[in-house]
Amino acid sequence: MSISQHKLTFEGLYTAIITPFTKSGEVDYDAFHKLLEMQAEGGVSGVVVCGTTGESPNITDLEFAKLLEMALQVGEGKFQVIAGTGTNSTDKTIAKSRLAQQHGAQALLIASPYYNKPSQAGLLAHFRAVADSTDLPIIVYNVPGRTAVNIETPTLKELTNHPNIVAVKEASGSINQIMDVIEAVDDDFAVLAGDDAITLPMMAAGGRGVISVISNEVPGRFNEMVQLALKGDIAEARKIHYELLPLMKANFWESNPTIVKKALHQMGIIEEVLRLPLVPAGNEHDEPLRKLLQNLDLLTKSD
Repeated sequence: MSISQHKLTFEGLYTAIITPFTKSGEVDYDAFHKLLEMQAEGGVSGVVVCGTTGESPNITDLEFAKLLEMALQVGEGKFQVIAGTGTNSTDKTIAKSRLAQQHGAQALLIASPYYNKPSQAGLLAHFRAVADSTDLPIIVYNVPGRTAVNIETPTLKELTNHPNIVAVKEASGSINQIMDVIEAVDDDFAVLAGDDAITLPMMAAGGRGVISVISNEVPGRFNEMVQLALKGDIAEARKIHYELLPLMKANFWESNPTIVKKALHQMGIIEEVLRLPLVPAGNEHDEPLRKLLQNLDLLTKSD
């Protein structure tokens, strides 16, 4: 399968959607449905189901399949559905990717293997093996702060030669590396931001969009910024960037997705429940976060 045969293109705002849980710790499918409806109303290009923001290491295969199917049902004709299938085992990543394809996923987001710290040759072999195992388009996820290994630009450039590897979520934290990537890859290879706060500068440098955390909370408003940037209206996009920047920063006061879950709880959408080893963010964040949400008019009048 060649790149040109993949029907999907990757551009715009993609939400790395959280997985809500009930007070008893079960997946809250009703709340998940509400979150998906918010994304549809916000006009996002797609959602990533069971990425790391969705606490993927703590989701069973049965839950994964059900969440994916619900996203496809709500998103039909409205947004793309991407499954997070990355693990630190190539065989397990292949198995999860096949499961995602079996249940209708339209694309895969695959983080580089964590903890193992493979060499660049190991990264090449890993992603090629996974890409050979599926017909779905793959977005490579470079997030060395979480995985302890950076996908270097020459390695990524080499990966673009595989017809199923069509995009990268770049969260290296280095704008210099990101610009090197944009310059190195072909025009039909999409470079997406992996950090909300650098979305605008990255798009000004030629990026196509973002896989976002803040769009869990403000999908419509953040989508406005991304669409303005795609049109080249950087001045108007900048206004929204600075309006949302305090919340972008707040979402990472503690390990993701603890703060965004606290925010969505304060907004009355979900319970503030995570699965171990994650626990709710500290109470000291309650009031500062509430003030940020109030400033953005995200709380109900009763709050």
